[in-house]
Amino acid sequence: MIKAILVFNNHGKPRLTKFYYHYAEDEQQNIIKETFQLISRRDENICNFLEGGSLIGGSDFKLIYRHYATLYFVFCVDSSESELGILDLIQVFVETLDKCFENVCELDIIFHVDKVHNILNEIVMGGMVLETNTSEIITRIEEQAKLEKSEAGIGAAPQRAAAAIKDMNIPQKFKDIKLPDIPNFKF
Repeated sequence: MIKAILVFNNHGKPRLTKFYYHYAEDEQQNIIKETFQLISRRDENICNFLEGGSLIGGSDFKLIYRHYATLYFVFCVDSSESELGILDLIQVFVETLDKCFENVCELDIIFHVDKVHNILNEIVMGGMVLETNTSEIITRIEEQAKLEKSEAGIGAAPQRAAAAIKDMNIPQKFKDIKLPDIPNFKF
């Protein structure tokens, strides 16, 4: 099971963090720092797997990572996960980002964090892998973009509601209501 997904730059600044277990925020920051220190010290020609740090679970967990340009993509997983399978999953994630943003870079992840989280949620949910087919993931992201565009965003909803009420001509509707005659009762 995937415990956390971290993306940080060459200087250790987190660009995307997704924890599938609850950690306090200060503990999350310490995990990110420790993970960066463990990974950044490694040579480029060394394998991309290592035991988790003391904060992320020690030898029961593994850190599996890939380094692309200025970004490290790190998956923290338990011992039941396949290292090569997770490396392939990182590749799927990066390829999907690359197709969605056309040559993804660090700034795309910073300025489009919602879309990046949506892409990640199509791939992994609750620490479990949902989808690994890049074209299927992109189809779902495009469907979501169409839906958002058709709704014109939540910001346009109040204006549409006000326009609909104006078009209703409510005062005239009250005048047009026909009430039955009420008989006069004498006491």
